[in-house]
Amino acid sequence: MAVVIGLAGYSNSGKTTLVTKLVRHFVGKGLRTGVIKHDGHGHYKEVEGADSTLFIEAGADAAMVVSPDAYRVYRRQALLEWEQMLSQLPLQELDLVLVEGFKGGAHDQIAIFRHADQASLLNQLYKPPIAAVAPVELWEYAEALEIPCFEPDDINSLAGLIQERYRLFI
Repeated sequence: MAVVIGLAGYSNSGKTTLVTKLVRHFVGKGLRTGVIKHDGHGHYKEVEGADSTLFIEAGADAAMVVSPDAYRVYRRQALLEWEQMLSQLPLQELDLVLVEGFKGGAHDQIAIFRHADQASLLNQLYKPPIAAVAPVELWEYAEALEIPCFEPDDINSLAGLIQERYRLFI
């Protein structure tokens, strides 16, 4: 069964970039990786260079885009409940599922923010995040939560935390 980890952040916080880098990292290490992307406004349209296209091109074995009125599964209708979304992915064939968005989800999440005004996210998630990804000068916002912080480009360290915490041995 796949490990499910969320990457939560406001618009333009770097979620898609981080998810894409993590997909490349984990696929490169041999982990079968899927992605679920939240499209809360229903604006997603399938075009070249779209987020889900980037995930698949990065090597994701499966990716899902979810909006209020439809969903689409990409694999080499109505808004779904969490269990339904997960059931649409081949979880038995995946080691890891990265969830972009869904700030209100009960799954473990990593908070992503680029600016001080986005740091309020740390206290708005369903439960405290397992880590934060932000520029060093903003790490002070996460100190009270006593969680590890990572710079946006430190993919190896963030991936190491994920591998160790969830025993994803490669």
